[in-house]
Amino acid sequence: MSFTQSLLNNGAKVVLAPFVGTDAAAILVAFQVGSRNEAENVWGGSHFVEHLMFKGTTRRPQTIDISKELDRYGAQYNAYTGKDLTGYWVKIAAEHLPVAVDLLNDMIFHSTFNAEEMEREKNVIVEEIKMYEENPIMHIEDLLEEAMFDGHILGKNIAGTAASVQGMKRDDVIAYHAAHYRPENMVIVVSGKLPSNILEQLENTFGTVPSSGVARSPFSVIGNQANTGRIRYQHKDLEQIQLSLGFPTVGRGHADEAPLKLLSAILGGTMSSRLFVEVREKRGLCYTVRTGVDAYQDIGMFTVRAGLDAKRLPEAIRVICEELRKVSADGVTAEELAMVKDNVRGGLSLSLEDSSDRAEFYGRQALFLDVIKEPAERLKVFDAVTLEDIARVAKQYLHIDDMSLAAIGPFTGEDELRALLPARA
Repeated sequence: MSFTQSLLNNGAKVVLAPFVGTDAAAILVAFQVGSRNEAENVWGGSHFVEHLMFKGTTRRPQTIDISKELDRYGAQYNAYTGKDLTGYWVKIAAEHLPVAVDLLNDMIFHSTFNAEEMEREKNVIVEEIKMYEENPIMHIEDLLEEAMFDGHILGKNIAGTAASVQGMKRDDVIAYHAAHYRPENMVIVVSGKLPSNILEQLENTFGTVPSSGVARSPFSVIGNQANTGRIRYQHKDLEQIQLSLGFPTVGRGHADEAPLKLLSAILGGTMSSRLFVEVREKRGLCYTVRTGVDAYQDIGMFTVRAGLDAKRLPEAIRVICEELRKVSADGVTAEELAMVKDNVRGGLSLSLEDSSDRAEFYGRQALFLDVIKEPAERLKVFDAVTLEDIARVAKQYLHIDDMSLAAIGPFTGEDELRALLPARA
């Protein structure tokens, strides 16, 4: 077994994934909390908290005290916020791993939430929101989820809005942090070259945080209630428009997740995929076109994204929809399925050479799934997918009539975009 699981005395989950051939170690501390856990008074609060963890602790009062300590050893470090998780990670020379363990524990559980620093950081986040909104490649994802999950918290921007961020009160943010940053809601993954006393290090730091006795963070369930056939757009005078199409699918751990991911790779996961060949290579309609499968706990999305010549948008949408209908009607070939399984195997092998990627591989499983699969076990799930499985999920989920659409370009209204869609079957 290439990993071990245990619990600290306070109930925090620990996954250790040592491997040879590296002098680096990575630690990931992840919480099952994100924007879908937020109430209106803390919309954007998960992302705000993530920023504030780098703004000073009782032992390291200023941001520079945190960054200098990691920069001294050439460490790589960052954090991220999603709609259902928040993660903090450090990758560092293995001999200095105790520094990363101590510092992350200090940041996450002993930040001071300095009032002046919080007000200053609100302005930083407002600028970050503007950056995303003004960058079509980044913003298109938000627009599509807004269309698909309209009326639910999953359809809202992770960072909130300028108004929601500026309006957050310090006491509410502190209370939100305390409610969700608990041992029972936390997974610690350490990967790479690990010292023999790593569990002792974790127990003496993260293990000292009192348990609350409450399990996972609550969230508003959406089930399979995603909207279909909705359109969202942002008007921008662009020659290259951004287009994203979305279909609701299944949540994490569902049996259909593996065949959907293989189908996605066949359609738009590589430079030899169907959409890449048909849309870019044969017709020159775009620079990039790709598909993806994303999942939350209770729902997922199959998406198609493309950067297209605005003047040839009707042709591009027609070709994309034809390929989707073709795979729904006829499935894929045995050669395509065999090739994409090899692609998944190779991609996983390459990613697991990196200690931080390996930490993510185990961490997300530990955070959301009942059972953690080894890489070989994970690959067996993909190997077991049949041509019939691919045909079934294509037919079940890729309904053109139910497709949601998001676009950024010189559009004047939803009707203009709706007129470009193929006639309903």
